[in-house]
Amino acid sequence: MEYAGNLFVVAAPSGAGKSSLVNALMEVDSRLAHSVSHTTRAPRGQEVHGREYYFVSDAQFDQLVLQDAFLEWARVHGNRYGTSKHAIEERISQGGDIILEIDYQGAIQVKQIFRNAILIFILPPSWEELKSRLQRRGEDAADVIDMRLKNAAAEVAQVEEFDFVIINERFELALFDLKSIVHAQRLKYAAQRRTKADVFTALNIR
Repeated sequence: MEYAGNLFVVAAPSGAGKSSLVNALMEVDSRLAHSVSHTTRAPRGQEVHGREYYFVSDAQFDQLVLQDAFLEWARVHGNRYGTSKHAIEERISQGGDIILEIDYQGAIQVKQIFRNAILIFILPPSWEELKSRLQRRGEDAADVIDMRLKNAAAEVAQVEEFDFVIINERFELALFDLKSIVHAQRLKYAAQRRTKADVFTALNIR
């Protein structure tokens, strides 16, 4: 099915800067809506229910799975994450753009359902820098950081499945790259044909 809006999907290993980049993009792009995922993990730091995530119990998550409420869901670092199917379809069917922050497993699942989804992978400049960022974050114990680095190797191996790759060495440049991808997607023929149908009709472009 063709949708009027664009669906951007951003994935990255933990610590690569995915959330910071998406949040910075949202501040300057009023046309983008951020999809809030459900998760069984506990809130971190200043995270708020309904803003960063919908924090639910394992039993609540199981019920949502049974109700087929998720577009995709996956287990990541021992916790489960899921994306609301209804929220995504409603937004893009009305011509709105939406951006998802999910793991690579979920991103690939989304692409199978929404063939026009734009998959973007954020890479760290090196393994050393990724480890340093995880340590500076100060949110995880040493054994959890080791687990995240081990998982990151498997995640990075899936980068060829994505449409675009951004190396987050300097935040400002990575943000520029992300903004460029979003803007360029909106200017593609198919996207313009969907969102500016009246102009194409007026110009007798079929």
